Order: sequence, then structure tokens, then C-alpha cells
Amino acid sequence: MRMVHIERVDLNLLAPLAALLEERHVSHAADVAGMSQPAMSRALQRLRDTLDDELLVRTGRGYRLTPRAERVQRQLRAVLPRLEGLFAPEEFDPAGAAEAFRVAGTDYSRVFAPAVFQRVFRESPRSTLHFRAWHDAIYEDLDRGVVDLVFFARSEAATVLHTEHLFDDRFMCVLSADHPLAGRPEITMEEYLDATHVIVGTVGERQTAIERRLEGFGTHRKAGLTVPYHSLAARSVLGTRLILTLPARLLGEHRSDPGLRILPAPEEIRPLHYEMAWHPRLDGDLGQRWLRDTIRAVTAELPEPDPSL
Repeated sequence: MRMVHIERVDLNLLAPLAALLEERHVSHAADVAGMSQPAMSRALQRLRDTLDDELLVRTGRGYRLTPRAERVQRQLRAVLPRLEGLFAPEEFDPAGAAEAFRVAGTDYSRVFAPAVFQRVFRESPRSTLHFRAWHDAIYEDLDRGVVDLVFFARSEAATVLHTEHLFDDRFMCVLSADHPLAGRPEITMEEYLDATHVIVGTVGERQTAIERRLEGFGTHRKAGLTVPYHSLAARSVLGTRLILTLPARLLGEHRSDPGLRILPAPEEIRPLHYEMAWHPRLDGDLGQRWLRDTIRAVTAELPEPDPSL
């Protein structure tokens, strides 16, 4: 939108103009605007040239406003408060805010997301939060503004998105209690690669945090079963020769299951680094900053994974 008239106006003249029209006196207007009298006199002349009107006309009882000046004054009284609000520093009060937060992640987020939800609604009860399912084009959704923030396990180089580390987890192997390797204290990398696996396919039927690590060694796992959710995977190994690899924080409820055996993943499978990411355009948004602070606070309170696993 091209604004023909405003482009030729020095907006620094708005404050002197408002003061002159209210005070109707150059010296008094200078005091109100915090200017010297000569500077206010120069501002008045520039305003007269810009508006092609005298604005203030001397009479026997001081200055009077011209009809144009009276119209300008009425408009300024309506416009200036809006301009002040436009350029004033923003504030965010979660208690009164009605934000619509949109986040996305896999079902691994269940280790902390419910606590985030509870804190958001406790501190900002008028806000809403939409948790979307992870899919292969989720980063495009961030770029297009469809989602505000995503949770993910770091498995690739940083992109143009802003990312922040939240916490770590370690990978464990879940086997049926009658699996040939179930009696071992640990599984070697050779045994791991010889086995057939349950793959939690978070991206393109790949468990990327593991698959990319194995690709770095020039190898890969043999998939016997691929499932879309972590929650669907654990008991799927019962009575099979499959090995499932999951983060330890998801396995607390399964440690006492007599049908399962949980062993450390080979040391070559590095820990999971869990992060959140958002588009740079949301860096300064106060509502989004509050949401990220809330997530930081919740994840900072997470207990360490059960050491008995």
C-alpha cells in the first residue's frame, strides 16, 4: 500500500504539532514537548509549509487556531493514542491472554507434554493449545506458520529454524523374555545388527535418531515390524525374536513386566538429544516466549530415567 501524502511528512513533527494545537502558544508548546523555543518556532514554520496553512494566527488575546488546525487537532486526538499504543513496548499477561498455541511432536512427547498442558492451562486458562501429529513435512508447516513449535530428537544438522536442547535420554533394547539374547547383560553391535527389529517409523518409516547413526557406520538394521507410535511398540516383541529400541523414559511402566527383558543398547547407539524448534519470526513474540519458558521449566524438572532399566 503506497501512502502518497505521509511519505513526504517528517513524523517527528507530530509531537510538536499536537503541543502547538493544544497550548496555542509557542513557548508553552516548547515546554510541553521538551524543546527550545527556537526549535519549536522552526517546527511551526515547517508545519505551516507542510500543511499549507497558518495553523496558529495571532490575535489581540493570543493565538487562535485556523479551521484547518481545528480539524487536524480533532484527528490527532483520535490518532495519537493509537500510534502511542503501536510503538509502546508489548506486555504479555498469561492470566488474561487468549493465545492459540500450535505445537507438534511424536508420542514420545508424553514424557513431558501433559505437564506442559497442565501448566499452560493453570497459568493461562483462556488460551488454547493444539498438539498436532508428527509427519514428514512438519518442518514445512513451521515455515508456513501452520505450527509454532515442534519437539524432536536431534538427528541432523541445524537448519534455519531456531533450536534449543531440552534434555537427553538413553536408548534401551526391549526383547521378549524368551529371546536368545535375553539372558545377556548387554547386546553387542554385531548381535544388534544380526537381529530383526521393530522400527518406530517417526519419519518415512525410519527411526531417524538411530538410523542416521547406523548410516554413519555404513550399515542399517533389518526391519521385521514397523509401527508409527512408540506406545504401540513395547509389547509387540512378546513371543518373537524381534528387538525394539526405545528411549528409557518410555519404559518405566514395562520394567516389571515378566514377559519382557530390557537391556542397554549397544554403546555405539548414542543418547537421544531432545530439542524444540521454532521459526525465527517467532523469536520476539511474547506469547511464544512464555510458552517456550513454560516448556523449559517443565523439562528442567524431569527426573532422570530409571537407573534400574
